[in-house]
Amino acid sequence: MRVLVVEDEPKMAELLRRGLHEEGLVADVALSGAVALQRVADTKYDVIVLDVMLPDISGIAVCRQLRADGVWSPVLILTARDDIQDRVAGLDAGADDYLVKPFAFDELLARIRALLRRGTAERPAVLEVEGLRLDPATHRVWALDEEVSLTPREFALLETFMRRPDQVLTRDQLLEQVWDLGSEQRSNVVDVYVRFLRSKLDGPYGRQTIETVRGVGYRLAPLAR
Repeated sequence: MRVLVVEDEPKMAELLRRGLHEEGLVADVALSGAVALQRVADTKYDVIVLDVMLPDISGIAVCRQLRADGVWSPVLILTARDDIQDRVAGLDAGADDYLVKPFAFDELLARIRALLRRGTAERPAVLEVEGLRLDPATHRVWALDEEVSLTPREFALLETFMRRPDQVLTRDQLLEQVWDLGSEQRSNVVDVYVRFLRSKLDGPYGRQTIETVRGVGYRLAPLAR
């Protein structure tokens, strides 16, 4: 397994490299964000350990760029600031985990092992299905590059569809994903909110974004350009 350590403090970077090597992992070091992006362009890494405070590009920006470039290697962010906003920013940028400095090396190893088990499946920070774009962090939606205003429930319903493109979802599955257990759950509430989404997403385009599959449920149909 190959790990990239992105850390601008040479002594810390070398300590991490040696420790990972002693555990049987191949570890490369990048002392800046620009070097990290170049290393990832040249080499496939199983895990990326990414410091937030870098001399050129922030670790958050590096993570966003990696995801934008289609790099889905698990990213573990290291931060010296135990600030909830910093952690939220990192996770929303596409990171998979974070660890606050100072940290125990054994914990770092455990988190790396957990990320290795998780694999490199695509986990985009912004969801895109042809013609539709949804940003979970900012709660913004675009249809054919035009921003659409959705209520929180409409947003949650569309996000559920976009995370399962071309998959037929039953009313019960949609109720389970979008409505909490304490609310009054009726299958017709799904029909009502699907109509709301259709009215907002389909009106300008003259088509049906969410298809009805008779006797089963609904399926998201990408908007045609």
